Amino acid sequence: MVFSTSRRTLVIEASIVVGGILVVWTILMLTYGTINPFYVVASSSMVPALQVDDLLVVSAHIPFQEVNLGDVIVYNRPSDHNRVIVHRIVAVLDDEPWTLRAKGDANPASIPGTDFPITDEEYLGKVVHVIPDIGIIPKWIQPPVNYIIIAGVVGYIIIKQIKSRKSSKSTK
Repeated sequence: MVFSTSRRTLVIEASIVVGGILVVWTILMLTYGTINPFYVVASSSMVPALQVDDLLVVSAHIPFQEVNLGDVIVYNRPSDHNRVIVHRIVAVLDDEPWTLRAKGDANPASIPGTDFPITDEEYLGKVVHVIPDIGIIPKWIQPPVNYIIIAGVVGYIIIKQIKSRKSSKSTK
């Protein structure tokens, strides 16, 4: 397949963007030990410590057996694994196997099937950073907005190539 100079430039620019994204994501995955190191707080169950739309950075490098009472962790709901929960560890239920109970700071009590029993199977990681209010950005970048952004970037690259081609023809 033979590309013209402008198409070759387009392919190179697109490859650089995609490659850059992959490099950054790979570095984040290695740094935090998980495919998804970012979570957005979606409910007020952890107020005042966490607010809705806070962005959480989660590390899976901290083993489940090393989390302590008072740590805020991210885990799949024990009853059905169909929801991700962010709550604080409030009790160790068992040492063999290590089993925990959590609770949202704003909740009056732990919720069976949601806050316990949490085992290594449910554990996704420990919250290591909180970036206030920035979680609104990932909420905005969900379908269809992400498709609009991608189309805009691709459109910009194409328009840039067309203008570049026109200007090179007019200088000849």
